[in-house]
Amino acid sequence: MTGDDYQAGQVLLIDKPLNWTSFQAVNKLRWEIRQAFNIKKIKVGHAGTLDPLATGLLVICTGKMTKQIDTFQGQIKEYTGTIVLGSTTPSYDLETEVDNTFETEHITEELIHQTTKQFTGEIDQFPPIFSALKKEGKRLYEYARAGETVEIPSRKITIETFEITNIDGLNIDFRVVCSKGTYIRSLANDFGKALNSGGHLSALRRTKIGAFDVKEGLTIEDFIKNLPKKD
Repeated sequence: MTGDDYQAGQVLLIDKPLNWTSFQAVNKLRWEIRQAFNIKKIKVGHAGTLDPLATGLLVICTGKMTKQIDTFQGQIKEYTGTIVLGSTTPSYDLETEVDNTFETEHITEELIHQTTKQFTGEIDQFPPIFSALKKEGKRLYEYARAGETVEIPSRKITIETFEITNIDGLNIDFRVVCSKGTYIRSLANDFGKALNSGGHLSALRRTKIGAFDVKEGLTIEDFIKNLPKKD
């Protein structure tokens, strides 16, 4: 592809690595495209944030295709990951340390499978306090890191599929198909509560957005290798 192709608009499927923010991935690709084609300015954006501790599919749009970002963001998403039962963290994942532990002796495999049914269909979900959502002009995680409490309204989401794919002690592997706005971290926390215990997310990977599949995606390194090199 040429620089004009990227300006006209492309949809790039990127497999985001662990510990990268979505913003960092977009910035890296924008810089590499500008350098490869000697472009002074180009629009680049992503269709749905992934947390730094999550890996998987980022749909990145360039040029005129950035106008389609809202359309892509609204599409159904699929995730796989692991929930650890018996403990919670303030961020609902491994960004923060475990703050509480709970009994797990009563939890059976049958109970785990049965409890998933409470989380399918349209449900009310509270976003995690450690999130980039804004309230009164501040990101929620800014309140959290300052130790401030803030009221977060729930919102309706739809979970089409919540299946358990493997149980290894307290580590529960899952696959979720869900609507825009779903926080898998909140699902992990709520799932632990529903089991009369605790739960937090230890791994998360986004595998699909609409018809886009991470299997068709490139790593950032491979994308850069495919760009023309300057003499």
